[in-house]
Amino acid sequence: MFLDKTYLRSLFFLIVLAVLTASCKSKKISREDPVFTVISTAKSFTGTPYKYGGTTRAGMDCSALVFHSFYAVGITMPRISADQAKMGKKVSPRELKEGDLLFFATGRRRNQVTHAGIVTESKKGDIRFIHASTSLGVTEDFLSNRYWSKAFLFGRRLLE
Repeated sequence: MFLDKTYLRSLFFLIVLAVLTASCKSKKISREDPVFTVISTAKSFTGTPYKYGGTTRAGMDCSALVFHSFYAVGITMPRISADQAKMGKKVSPRELKEGDLLFFATGRRRNQVTHAGIVTESKKGDIRFIHASTSLGVTEDFLSNRYWSKAFLFGRRLLE
C-alpha cells in the first residue's frame, strides 16, 4: 500500500509539473513570421536620435520608425502617424500582441493621433513597445507607464 501511495503522489506531482511548465512556455515568434522582421527592424533603430520629420538613422520621428519597420515586410505605410492610424483593424487593449501598432494623443487635443509605436512584447497584459521619443530617441517603454497609459488612444493590427 505504501508504494502505491508514493507512486500515485509522484505521478500526480509529475502531471502537475508537466501542466505548469507547458503553460509557462514563452510564445517565441518564429524568424519566418513577418512580425519578427517588423520588430527586429524597429529594434535595429534603437538609440537613433529623434528628429521631427527625420527618416534616417541620423534622426527619425515615430512615424518614420513605423514606416521603415513595416516596409521591411513589404507594407508601405503613410508617413504621418494620423494616417497610419487608419490602416489595419482596430484591436482592443486586452488583445494587443507583438507587431500591433499603438497610437497616442500627446498633444493638446486629447483625441488626435500625434504619436505611434509598435508592440514588441505582450505578457499577461503588460505591453512593451518601441517608439521614437523626443527626449530619448528610439527606445522601448511600457504602456503601463502613467504618461503612456493616459495618452493611449487605440491599437491596430496589420499582420495576422
